[in-house]
Amino acid sequence: MHFWDCIKAIITLRGLSRRSQIAIYMMVGGVLGLALITARLGNAASYLSNEPQTCMNCHVMTDAYATWQRGSHGKVAVCNDCHIPHSNIVAKTAFKARDGMKHSYVFTMRQEPQVLELSAGAKPVVRENCLRCHSDQFAMVRLADSSERNCWDCHDNIHGSVRSLSASPHVLRPQLPGAGLKFMQKGD
Repeated sequence: MHFWDCIKAIITLRGLSRRSQIAIYMMVGGVLGLALITARLGNAASYLSNEPQTCMNCHVMTDAYATWQRGSHGKVAVCNDCHIPHSNIVAKTAFKARDGMKHSYVFTMRQEPQVLELSAGAKPVVRENCLRCHSDQFAMVRLADSSERNCWDCHDNIHGSVRSLSASPHVLRPQLPGAGLKFMQKGD
């Protein structure tokens, strides 16, 4: 049997009864439909962009967004400039996909920590991006050659001091971006 014949047999569910074929097609259709609805409600297409508002799709990121927006980096950089590798497009895409899947799982399963900190895999990425943008300032500092310290050990003001999610004042929280279909949004 040739490759394309095998593919056709799988798609047509050759060898199964008509009733079984219909049941399988309905299940696959239902799963695909739920996946599309979930992707739309979760604003999945926004994760392909470079827009900082995307990071606020998860409510736990509102303080990080607000402090970035009001801080010095809000005028010159977006989230991806600091939190995604820039060595090449493959590394960038792979890191963003892996990190996004991890975040989706953590926030969907309600396992977000009370204090948000960089993961072990994110620390070298952020550190490299600090060095990339601020290389002229590191010319006289030996930190660039040291792996013992991170930039944020001294410069912890990028997103403000680390607080628990329950201790963050609501004053800092910007309006969350609209998600879901228009008729589902508040006021419609």
